[in-house]
Amino acid sequence: MAGEREPTCRRGEQPMSVYVTTDIPADLADDALEALEVARDTGRVKKGTNETTKAIERGNADLVYVAEDVSPEEIVMHLPELADEKGIPVVFIETQDDVGHAAGLEVGSAAAAIVDAGEADGDVEDIADKVEDLD
Repeated sequence: MAGEREPTCRRGEQPMSVYVTTDIPADLADDALEALEVARDTGRVKKGTNETTKAIERGNADLVYVAEDVSPEEIVMHLPELADEKGIPVVFIETQDDVGHAAGLEVGSAAAAIVDAGEADGDVEDIADKVEDLD
């Protein structure tokens, strides 16, 4: 069908999920996860799909994280489009475990958002600029 994006392979693995709109380089994803950890400790982060959705809708999110391995995909499928409408950059992270642990959880998380970057403010701005340049 015209206008639909076909999933492509990422880092030689299985096809990307339908909702993954940007292939994030591994080094940028690592930097983004480090920024999430710093923001978690010195600022404020929202964890989980529902809290992330609310942060985006309210315009409070500075940077949104979405895991690529969410099943069913419909759980997070709305996040990239919603964030795009609000002008908020989205970083796609390989696993829910990576997102959850960086956000301070002992379990995985399908999504997270930085609402106050704290000491990671400069890093978050830099990551957001790099993500926007990838589009």
